[in-house]
Amino acid sequence: MSKWGKFMLAVLMPLVSTLPLRAAHSAEIRAKFAVTMQEDSHQGQGVARFIELVQKKSNGRIAIKPYYNAVLGNDVQVTSALQGGSIEFTVPQTSTLTGLVPQFEALDLPFLFANEAEAEKVLDGSPGQKLLTLLPSKGLVGLAYWENGFFVFTNTKHPITRLEDFRGLKIRAVQSKLSMDTLSALGATPVALPVPEIYTALETKTVDGQSTPPAVIYALKFHEVQNYVSVTNHAYGAFIPLASKKFWDKLSEDDRRILMEAARETAVFQRGLAREKNRLAMQKMEEAGLKVNEISSEERQRMKAATGAIWTEYRKSTEVGRILEEIEATLVRKE
Repeated sequence: MSKWGKFMLAVLMPLVSTLPLRAAHSAEIRAKFAVTMQEDSHQGQGVARFIELVQKKSNGRIAIKPYYNAVLGNDVQVTSALQGGSIEFTVPQTSTLTGLVPQFEALDLPFLFANEAEAEKVLDGSPGQKLLTLLPSKGLVGLAYWENGFFVFTNTKHPITRLEDFRGLKIRAVQSKLSMDTLSALGATPVALPVPEIYTALETKTVDGQSTPPAVIYALKFHEVQNYVSVTNHAYGAFIPLASKKFWDKLSEDDRRILMEAARETAVFQRGLAREKNRLAMQKMEEAGLKVNEISSEERQRMKAATGAIWTEYRKSTEVGRILEEIEATLVRKE
């Protein structure tokens, strides 16, 4: 090799050796995404699709790393971490935000939506978008609405086919006044428990039953210690992908647009997946021996009527009442 060739080789070799390292660090923006559910859940797969779209739309400039199975903390903890700026993204259910933004309680009212189409109309329409505008002042940015699904009841004693069947049942309640009041209005005895304690409470019969969407019931194996599934569809759970405002404020307008677009495009995929996983979970629970029953429209109306005092209370609330009024107007409005 000539002297010139040896000189060029000496110059180029250090550059070539650093190429893989530079490629591995090509992302300009790095972020953490805290996920409470498993990677293969509809929530987890939604996050994976979102990350994939962001990477594609940004040509690899934005790299987001997911942390599944609540390894970074529960919904309340990681939402607080977003406010502080130590975590960039999470996707809790909207009920997690009611302590920060009381108006979100309107979405948790019993028997609010009759079907998924109604939920989408409200969340993707004016009421849902108005709720998103209330988040930045709390250090959060809402990107879209995804789906957890409609809640059903399970218990060990008997099928719930009519309003009177709630009497004598001890049902796990979410640790919120609205959840407790709803169960009491239906005639059940509410017992407030955090999610990690539900399985043991069901197994030891500390409580007779619980209420979550089918895919969650199956994923957390509650069906192993329950006998009946009653499809009341009395509540609807929406996930809300959030970004830390401290993180958001550092982004360019183009990068913000990329994240918004990716979250909204993911919503179409994630909602469809959630519905399919909920359908399959119901099928698997029935195959496992649980007795599944539907609720007639007449009984559903009786159950909703039994919770009327709760609706009256929230209509009187200045904060919740206004958004509830807009939700109801949206639901009756013809497109």
